[in-house]
Amino acid sequence: MKEPKVAVVILNWNGKSFLERFLPSVLKYNPSFAEVFVADNGSTDGSLTFLKTRFPEVATLDLKENHGYTGGYNLALEQIKATYYVLLNSDIEVEEGWIDRIVSVMDQDPEIAACQPKILAYSDRERFEYAGAAGGFIDYLGYPFCRGRVFDHTEEDKGQYNSTAQVFWATGACLFVRASDFHRAGALDPVFFAHMEEIDLCWRLGRMGKKIICEPSSVVYHVGGGTLPRNNPRKTFLNFRNNLLLLAKNLPARRFYPVLLQRLVLDQVAAVVFLLKGQNQDFLAVYKALFAFFLLMPGKRKQSRQLTRSNGSPVYHRSIVFSYFLKRIKRFDQLKPKAFRGI
Repeated sequence: MKEPKVAVVILNWNGKSFLERFLPSVLKYNPSFAEVFVADNGSTDGSLTFLKTRFPEVATLDLKENHGYTGGYNLALEQIKATYYVLLNSDIEVEEGWIDRIVSVMDQDPEIAACQPKILAYSDRERFEYAGAAGGFIDYLGYPFCRGRVFDHTEEDKGQYNSTAQVFWATGACLFVRASDFHRAGALDPVFFAHMEEIDLCWRLGRMGKKIICEPSSVVYHVGGGTLPRNNPRKTFLNFRNNLLLLAKNLPARRFYPVLLQRLVLDQVAAVVFLLKGQNQDFLAVYKALFAFFLLMPGKRKQSRQLTRSNGSPVYHRSIVFSYFLKRIKRFDQLKPKAFRGI
């Protein structure tokens, strides 16, 4: 079989209902230079049998067990050859031209390593979706946010972010990545399992001197929370642990330790907020995450020296926590542009 230019790879774990609902749009709007793959992470809901019966034209990879987002994609992409990979969640509906528009942009600039479309909410198509919106950023303490989404506040899409923009990270829900750069950067970090792994990958790509882009002329619609809802102790654990891990992996010592001290205070404040809200399991998850982080930190600090430390990707050099909770800034376009610069 001829190697496709684009490999659209959907990682599935017990997502038969999502495949039934959303795979038809992916196949309908799949250009001739792209091929669709479903990599199955040990599903027990009959997903593979369903695919072979209902969508026999879709190539499948049986990964036998649940390796998480990171391990599953790493295993799948080791077996797939293409110029570009598209890491696509199973709970996304696409529209005509969603692939062509991004591939055109990436073809014109070999320095673009990763790109995402505009992500709108499937249930409210006039509003940005939490996981990626119109491109991701972080502040100097490592807190992620997006054009169109700051913490839990998602904006209505009024075309305010319709410009192509260089961002810090592109969403793992629909991530276009140049295959050669993906492998050169070391793929996804399997320790992360799920959550924040795309930020870590994009940070490493940025440290290679590559660009991360949002191309909003390409639009997809994301259900979100398809595997773990946001209010879930397991997700709380992964988010807090992995956010600290990506700082340990990517910041030089002179930046990392001062940031870590501030984060330890703020993360414990977050834990107390969970407790006051009666979310006892989330409260415990924060401390479990801190314990797990300190066990893994020495190894991750060693990894911080494996790439150059130059990164031109834009970082918000103020506190998004302060801006959101104290200054009541809810929209990305209210943040001062001069506060964004490289690390």
